[in-house]
Amino acid sequence: MATGIEPSPQAGATGVHAASRAAIPARHLRTDRWWLAPACTAAGLLAFVVYSTWRAFANADYYHAPYVSPFYSPCLAENCHTMRGGPNWEIFGSWWGLSPALLILIFPLGFRLTCYYYRKAYYRGFWASPPACAVAEPHKKYTGETRFPLILQNIHRYFFYFAVLVALVLTYDTALAFRDEHYAWGHMGLGTLVFLANIVLIWAYTLSCHSCRHIVGGRLRHFSKHPVRYRLWGWVGKLNERHMLLAWCSLFSVGFADLYVYLLATGAFADPRFF
Repeated sequence: MATGIEPSPQAGATGVHAASRAAIPARHLRTDRWWLAPACTAAGLLAFVVYSTWRAFANADYYHAPYVSPFYSPCLAENCHTMRGGPNWEIFGSWWGLSPALLILIFPLGFRLTCYYYRKAYYRGFWASPPACAVAEPHKKYTGETRFPLILQNIHRYFFYFAVLVALVLTYDTALAFRDEHYAWGHMGLGTLVFLANIVLIWAYTLSCHSCRHIVGGRLRHFSKHPVRYRLWGWVGKLNERHMLLAWCSLFSVGFADLYVYLLATGAFADPRFF
């Protein structure tokens, strides 16, 4: 009996149009605005890429005592702005003439670029692979992440360790934010709160990573024999449930922290002091 969804007779077709798949003439059967989510995702990611690229190559207005932009911390070149008590580590000598942000951003960028959530986000938003649930992708074939260059996504677990180191440095920067413009301790400004919110979100996003969850509780056969790791695994699991939300919140917070330092450094306004 014909059902109208017999296998397609097209020779050589692959994916959803392969001979073994149902021959549904419509590209998809969704009637909602399924394109809105990937479009917003693409727009948000593109906006951050444009802004961060501009700030990374600017090589200016990234320090206003006692705040240093998270895009430039730690500063690893000799051409860094002198930051009293700040993360000045002149590992790269005078031969490095480009922006010092390019030396450090590769690590948080690599961590986010290979993140499980961000993969889904830009695969759908930019590559339409697939554009949404129950919507066929336009590509003729799909090889997953088994070939170059996508096979490099597997290094995400190693970028996690670098992300932890960067988060530790940003934690140090947040502690330094409890100084005033004369480097005296025991003060708090609006920038301090900006840095506090940013580091909390950075740590929450980093610890909610799937790799962190596996490191904490992976490869255990009996949780009862490892109560501490089981407790940690449960905590990380709770964060992992909100990995997407934390990914976006931390992306916004790190960009806003950089923007706040930029506005202070350019004299747009003075940092309000609470005490």
